[in-house]
Amino acid sequence: MTPHAADDLEVRFATGDDRAFLTEMLAEAAGWDPQRPRLTPAQVLADPQLAHYLDGWGRPDDVGVIAEVSGQPVGAAWLRRFTADDPGYGFVAPDVPELSIAVVGEWRGRGVGSVLLEAVVQAGSDRGVTAVSLSVETANPARVLYAARGFREVGRGRGSVTMLRESVAACRGGKV
Repeated sequence: MTPHAADDLEVRFATGDDRAFLTEMLAEAAGWDPQRPRLTPAQVLADPQLAHYLDGWGRPDDVGVIAEVSGQPVGAAWLRRFTADDPGYGFVAPDVPELSIAVVGEWRGRGVGSVLLEAVVQAGSDRGVTAVSLSVETANPARVLYAARGFREVGRGRGSVTMLRESVAACRGGKV
């Protein structure tokens, strides 16, 4: 039997020391589809559209969480604000941070994503965030998680949807 994430899972705030792991998780998020080649962290950082999710990590509005099992990181989620001049894939407005989230492959399907999502939304709410957006490819099974956690579709692009969760304070359970 596969253990559920909650058995040993601990969640902590992301720090500047986590940048390498966040980069790995950004590569994981971008390469969620096993039918496509996985990007390396170096490729992620070389792609301006992806790199800006982490460039200068630790800005005053950045907030992130890391999930660990026995001291080893197994997933991350973070919120970052963008501007209309330099939007993220899920950009809605400059005052609405965009969610990035990923779980190490062997830990998917064990509830880690749910715990991370709740924890980062709560951390954002504690800092005055009232809404969170994200972009997800239409075929990505994580869409089910986002919908179950109150995100609704607000836009469509080529093969992706932008989702928004308003009233983020209603998301409970992931304490950091």
